[in-house]
Amino acid sequence: MNATLGLTAPEARQRLAETGYNELAPPHARRFYEITADILREPMFLLLIAAGIIYLLLGSLEDALMLLCFVLIVIAMTVFQAQKSERVLVALRELSSPRAKVMRDGKPQRIAGREVVIDDLLLLTEGDRVAADAVLISCNDLMADESMLTGESVPVRKQADGQKTATMEPGGDDQPFVYAGTVLVQGSGIARVIATGKSSAIGRIGKSLEDTSSGTSPLRIQTAHLVRRLAITALAFCTALVLIYGYTRGHWLNALLAGITLAMSTLPEEFPVILSVFMSLGSWRISQHHVLTRRLDAIETLGAATLLCTDKTGTLTQNRMAIKKLYGNGQMLHVHELSELPEPWHELVEFGILASEKDPFDPMERALHELGKRTLSGSEHLHEQWEIVHEYSLSPEMLAMSHVWQGGDQPHHLVAAKGAPEAIIDLCHLPENEAASVSQVASDMADEGLRVLGVARARLIPGQRWPERQHDIEFSFVGLLGLSDPVRKGVHDAILQCHAAGIRVVMITGDHARTAVAIGRELGLPAQHVMTGAELNDLSDIELRARLRDIQVFARIAPQQKLRLVEGFKANGEIVAMTGDGVNDAPALKAAHIGVAMGNRGTDVAREAAALVLLDDDFTSLVATVRLGRRIYDNLRHAMSYTLSVHLPIIGIALLPVLLGRPLILMPAHIMFLELIIGPACSIFFEAEAEEKNIMQRPPRSAAETLFSGKRMAVSLWQGIAALTAAFAIYAWASWRVFDENTVRAFVFSGMVAGNIALLWANRSPSKLQKNPVLRWILLGSIGALLLVLNLPMLRELFHFSGSVFFVLFVGLLSALGTGLLSGAAKRAG
Repeated sequence: MNATLGLTAPEARQRLAETGYNELAPPHARRFYEITADILREPMFLLLIAAGIIYLLLGSLEDALMLLCFVLIVIAMTVFQAQKSERVLVALRELSSPRAKVMRDGKPQRIAGREVVIDDLLLLTEGDRVAADAVLISCNDLMADESMLTGESVPVRKQADGQKTATMEPGGDDQPFVYAGTVLVQGSGIARVIATGKSSAIGRIGKSLEDTSSGTSPLRIQTAHLVRRLAITALAFCTALVLIYGYTRGHWLNALLAGITLAMSTLPEEFPVILSVFMSLGSWRISQHHVLTRRLDAIETLGAATLLCTDKTGTLTQNRMAIKKLYGNGQMLHVHELSELPEPWHELVEFGILASEKDPFDPMERALHELGKRTLSGSEHLHEQWEIVHEYSLSPEMLAMSHVWQGGDQPHHLVAAKGAPEAIIDLCHLPENEAASVSQVASDMADEGLRVLGVARARLIPGQRWPERQHDIEFSFVGLLGLSDPVRKGVHDAILQCHAAGIRVVMITGDHARTAVAIGRELGLPAQHVMTGAELNDLSDIELRARLRDIQVFARIAPQQKLRLVEGFKANGEIVAMTGDGVNDAPALKAAHIGVAMGNRGTDVAREAAALVLLDDDFTSLVATVRLGRRIYDNLRHAMSYTLSVHLPIIGIALLPVLLGRPLILMPAHIMFLELIIGPACSIFFEAEAEEKNIMQRPPRSAAETLFSGKRMAVSLWQGIAALTAAFAIYAWASWRVFDENTVRAFVFSGMVAGNIALLWANRSPSKLQKNPVLRWILLGSIGALLLVLNLPMLRELFHFSGSVFFVLFVGLLSALGTGLLSGAAKRAG
């Protein structure tokens, strides 16, 4: 390993093979038998097993074996879905793994924290969570919060000593060691890894890092209450049915079988499954838009968001400087994407570059070099071979810097200066009228949101003593440079989408108010009223709340002030999404309803406090996520409504024949067949539904709105009653025509399968015209399976069916039409 270049990729792979991943406890992946055991503990499967036992006691081996086949089919489907979910979770876990910046192959790279190995060089900066125990090779003002290891909340100071290898106990100032899991609260440094995983300090004391607790989301609470109520109702009905059947007919085994059938038809086991599928697949869908979901309840909150508070730099803009305007000789040039510069502007760019570092890090100097390479390449105005022989640094007294250059065969030194316009005006000793004119131009450029730099030039005779101050050099004014951080592509349209969707967008920046106003206008934000951090400090909480209703641009805001803004917006009744990237942003991110951290430039502390992480730091990704959050919630409501309505005809047909003293129509096998349609329909089909056409042209839903409002519950019940009416009409007609018991059962069952499909269609939104690919498979699967049980003699016997297949299917078609018409009428009336 090179002490400065870090490990090579092959060396890192070898260390990883030798020591394993840098983690305390690898995530447990459920095995096949564990998934199967969990399935068999579900109430539905316990009821199936009980029904199979009763069939055996009644001497019906065929029915018992058929139920066993259903158990195996559903286990196979559930295992497949569970393993698919596991793969999704693994992918999301890899995305959410803490990141570490290391030197690999001589280049800085950001890798998953679990891939850090011994002898890696960690590049540490403020806000990072340290990935492994390491010794500091160099550091600058580095302080760490080691409270999770020591219990002491006061940060400790660090100093470099790369020669030490034996670690010390955490705690105390001036140690050269940083420890896995601790947070850097100040400064930066480079450290060599000396312990990972269980060998680290946190591993030795046996304390594991735990995921951020998300609590119980409102949706889960609502679902749990609904399931509890339905389960109590189901138990009461089943008990009553068993007692009625047993006392009136005197056959208690058949009574238990009827009770099990009713229990299977009323058990609300789909609701928790729907919620889990929608949340996990929703997280995966959101990740496709470069957004990581750390807390699942954020998905349901997205649809209710009324306010998006966003940083300017890097989120609304590209976080890079570009030269937009050049001013010289009384003229202004809009540079934009010019590939060639007119001759009069060559000198300005030339001396701007000469006033910069040869290999710049500063974004403004990099913008100058990029413009020079693009427009002056191959000309005499780029001087790569020249050398800096003297420098004058920027100081509080003189906000300008100068480079003295020697190059070529010129008999003199060239001096290039750049800095604040007022400083360059001072260096050039401009006449009062010319100085006022340049100052006015600089002010006008600043009002457009540009960062303005002045450029000057001078000559010095070699051999003379360097002037003590820049001010002693006779400079000539060259011109002004106007730089800006370009707005990200698509942000303006994304803000318009938010406005149409009833969501206010608020820009919060640390920049000057004039810059904030200019960027706000470019983005389409109302910028006539701007609040600065100084004004914010002078307002009481009540005054602040009143002002917040009219302001969408905030300037000169410190990170600590964001928390007060969030609390003020929340007090006004807003549902707040807040972006942030620094250590000091964490309290505001945690206080917001939806905290959104930056993935590229954000600190670990900010990411851990947030509910969502923008992996590309792009505002358009956040708006796309809000859109997707609305779609997920809409589809979830449709799925829940369908599930509630589809159970009513099953319950009715399981219960009514017993109350009327007639033979049972539905048996456990029939219920399982229907469940094989309901399961994929209520989760996979509705989850895959496209968004509604007006999804971003309607206001956010109320945060107090429940999943099942009174109106939605009534529509679902009426749709279920419509399907039950169609099924019971078939039952009454077939009984009146004195068909035999098995033919009646076939008619009713075919009608219920068709009715389920009609309910599926009825619960789709009328504005969704796009095709859902899952629908085709549900239709083909349902119709194909129905044809098999109606046509194959063995299956006909097991399902206790008889009668003309064509006639049975025709009755099913009529049932679908009747259910569709009645449920559609119920939906329109609701």
